[in-house]
Amino acid sequence: MAAQSARKLEPWQRRLFVPNYQVGEAAKYAKISAKTVADWHKVGARQTLSVREKRAALSYMQLIEVAVVAAFRRAGIRLNSIRNARDYISKELKSEFPFAEHRFKADGHRLVMDYQQIIGERGNGKVLRPDQSGQLAWEHILGRLEEFEYERRGIVVKWHIDGPSSPIVIDPRVAFGAPSVGGTPTWVIKGRWSAGETVEEIADDFGIDNSQVAYALKFEGIENGMWKWLN
Repeated sequence: MAAQSARKLEPWQRRLFVPNYQVGEAAKYAKISAKTVADWHKVGARQTLSVREKRAALSYMQLIEVAVVAAFRRAGIRLNSIRNARDYISKELKSEFPFAEHRFKADGHRLVMDYQQIIGERGNGKVLRPDQSGQLAWEHILGRLEEFEYERRGIVVKWHIDGPSSPIVIDPRVAFGAPSVGGTPTWVIKGRWSAGETVEEIADDFGIDNSQVAYALKFEGIENGMWKWLN
């Protein structure tokens, strides 16, 4: 993806690599500490994520990598396994942001990916252990990272921040990648609420459900009175 020339990319694809998210925002969305985000980007022999200049904001691709690694950790995947997987996929597939550009699954405390992503249809039915230098195994029931949606080439194009059933998403094709609901940034909905509009008025104006407005306001820290719309 990163190797494609800019002239071949659509506008939203070019925005994938533009610094746009502060570390504090990334931490809030991924439900981890800002220190953890900074540590994962820290330069060293066992670096977890891509290099980030000091105090620089994260691009969409970097944000998604933070989100995916946070999901791995919640699934019980060890940090050393995550680092091994990143090293392997970065080299084998020449991928700058492997956790944002490829699909992964959790198998207990192990990390796996479909072998098809490496060799095409010939790999159907097998999975690869990227944290074990590409060791192969037969596919069985595996835990998927359901909060992420992928486009056909494998790139994460939608992240359901509060889980797969939540309407709050980050999508680089919508609202310049800001958290949104029904195509409307959550911060815009909060602004209308703060200006005195009701949930019903906001929902009617943007053509979304009352519950979507309530989810957006809850995401923005306004929970009082939202329960009746969320149940």
